[in-house]
Amino acid sequence: MTASMPKIYQYPDQVADAIIQQVGKTIVLGLPLGLGKANHIANALLQRAVKDSSIQLKIVTALSLEAPRPGSELGRRFFEPARERLFGNYPDLDYIRLIREQRLPDNIQVSEFFFMAGQWSTSPVAQQSYIPVNYSHALGLLVDQGVNVVAQILAREGDDFSLSCNPDITADLLKLRRQGKLKFVLAGQYNSELPFMGGDAQIGADQVDVLLDSEETDFELFSIPKRPVSFQDQAIGLHAARLVRDGGSLQIGIGSIGDAIAHSLILRHKQNRDFRRLVADMTAGQPALADAEDTPFAVGLYGISEMFVDGFLHLAEHGILKREVDGAILHGGFFADCRSFYRRLREMSSTERARFVMKPVSFTNHLYGQEHEKRQAREKASFINNAMMATLRGAIVSDGLADGRVISGVGGQHDFVDQAFALEDARCIITVNATRTEKGKARSNIVWNYGHQTIPWHLRDIVVTEYGVAKLRGKTESEAIKAMLNISDSRFQDELLEQAKQAGKVEKSWQIPSAWRDNTPERLNTQLYRARQEGLLPKFPLGTDFTETEQRLLAPLELLKDRSHSKWALTKMILSGLLAGTPNEHDQACLERMQLASPSGFKERIYQKLLLAALAESRV
Repeated sequence: MTASMPKIYQYPDQVADAIIQQVGKTIVLGLPLGLGKANHIANALLQRAVKDSSIQLKIVTALSLEAPRPGSELGRRFFEPARERLFGNYPDLDYIRLIREQRLPDNIQVSEFFFMAGQWSTSPVAQQSYIPVNYSHALGLLVDQGVNVVAQILAREGDDFSLSCNPDITADLLKLRRQGKLKFVLAGQYNSELPFMGGDAQIGADQVDVLLDSEETDFELFSIPKRPVSFQDQAIGLHAARLVRDGGSLQIGIGSIGDAIAHSLILRHKQNRDFRRLVADMTAGQPALADAEDTPFAVGLYGISEMFVDGFLHLAEHGILKREVDGAILHGGFFADCRSFYRRLREMSSTERARFVMKPVSFTNHLYGQEHEKRQAREKASFINNAMMATLRGAIVSDGLADGRVISGVGGQHDFVDQAFALEDARCIITVNATRTEKGKARSNIVWNYGHQTIPWHLRDIVVTEYGVAKLRGKTESEAIKAMLNISDSRFQDELLEQAKQAGKVEKSWQIPSAWRDNTPERLNTQLYRARQEGLLPKFPLGTDFTETEQRLLAPLELLKDRSHSKWALTKMILSGLLAGTPNEHDQACLERMQLASPSGFKERIYQKLLLAALAESRV
């Protein structure tokens, strides 16, 4: 018996009509986290509610993707020529625009449980509507909110559909609907670029109620361009790679540190002698790290990660991600990454793609249900997550600031910390850059105390900075604080140590060992610079969509962005630019890319000198 097919429409307004006809004028719209949103359907419903105040529209979602919004003239000059190449025809979400313009009508509410990092830090509307929740609890949130419409992009093969990038919550919502515990309309939007993923992402045509299928509404998937991997990120990756055990399970995240970890694991496996040399250089004089591994992977790894990131494909291609669990080398909850990632998934044979199995977060993020099987599969698990800050006592700050502003969200971080303690022989590894640059000054990301915490100190386990590894689980207060001091930047160690002593947590006579007293960027850069010149630690180890000239511009533009807070710092850079000699061919290419090779007028000449100074200062 052939499954019933969804009603197919060519225009978003037709889908909006069909939805309103079925659910009425009170709409609770669930949009998947990140990539999976059916943007055209969401925009059509939003515009209906804007025009008709009798429609009550509530949107519940997370991670609303948005192309960068340059805040400066130099940023605009860099971004605008690359926008189409990097982001294609990805349609903007109208609710983002209305929130930014502070024009969201009273009959429309948008609540997210995870932000793009820093996206809404200055928006009162977004901050007030934010809902804090663990990723594994988001299903209950949607049910409690009364979701009656889910709008999601879908892949298609014959009469079958795939939730592809986002079975994370939708798969369990559909399960509840099949059980008669929930009623909602699944409004699908066909996308030709989505890879057809199996596992719990694959659904029958009878589960899709309405489908938007038109060339006019097909769009390029949102691409997240790779960011350059700094020496600090590379050092974190090398340290973390020693903690991942052969035959074990792995989670890593997106971003430069995730790329660095994947690359370091590949170095360990494929260029083992170089890997061990780099680690030995960084850890010279330090005590040996207990239980560390530095040998190639014989058995290999199994991926169990809420986010399926590009790094996992690279690990599979290099023969590292190969330990199978029920025929899969990875179980993931959702994905969003760069354009080449989507293309590689689409171009895989169905047999190869079937080894990457998409599951709901109820599977990836906790042990409930099939607990015995999950425990057996997730042996020697290393759950690696990134953070903004950490306290000396081991509390982790990942999603918000002390003044209450939400920067991103807890997502699944707490879920995987919880798993690390629930599983036998598992580890929660938190990576954090020891410092950041703020208004031209170095600031420590290791602090004595902070007014917001994502993971409390009693769940402390392992923290990794560019300066080493601090194992905190089961340690006394004094032992944990000393371990954190050892991996802090030396410019801040004395002040942090004094705070700990004043609090009575460390004995007055204790001093930081000499092996940890030269934790400086200068030493790290000196140690790793040669490796970069040798090609061992490239700035973009997993590739990039940026051209070579754009790659050279990223660091100088970031430097200028930071210096823009100080008129004196900018003045010094202008003077430096005025004294600069004739630009070399690479600098000249950067000037041409920024339309500053032949400046017109005083303002453009100032921009040119600033850029030349920044290019010279950031040249490494």
